[in-house]
Amino acid sequence: MNPSVDLGAYGPKILGMTTTFLGALALFAAFYVAANIARSVINHLAERDRERRDVLGLVGNGVRVAILGFGAISALGTLGVDVSAIIAGLGLTGFALGFALKDMLSSAVAGLMILLARPFRNGQRVQIAAFEGEVIAIDLRYTTLADGDKRYLVPNATVLASPVTILPATSAG
Repeated sequence: MNPSVDLGAYGPKILGMTTTFLGALALFAAFYVAANIARSVINHLAERDRERRDVLGLVGNGVRVAILGFGAISALGTLGVDVSAIIAGLGLTGFALGFALKDMLSSAVAGLMILLARPFRNGQRVQIAAFEGEVIAIDLRYTTLADGDKRYLVPNATVLASPVTILPATSAG
């Protein structure tokens, strides 16, 4: 008895589907490796720049997710899936979310720019728009100023759009 199975006309199709699947899997694996290398390079830069460590860590994770998303869409395209609808859906979703969250996103982008440029640092006394105080925290949404027992949460979009006056340390009173 011969234990081999005769696939007949289905043999070439199965072989073609298997190679296509393995090609898509290899493509996604390459994107996976590239995403981890990119994140690791950015994290290495973050370790060297302690002031921007948090921002660079966030950027590293964002780059990794973007590369993995592109890799997943590329792998689906290799499998023969029509990815144009997926890409259009992602574009429309991004547009709708961007429009709905525009104020929050503008503050987050402004916060990212402030954290990268560092026009002022924690501990400095500043005047931003109608607010004056010592900078005690800068995050993605707000710059927090302290003036005695008062705390001001100034949206980063306001900080970026307003003149910032850095006051001398001796003026604290």
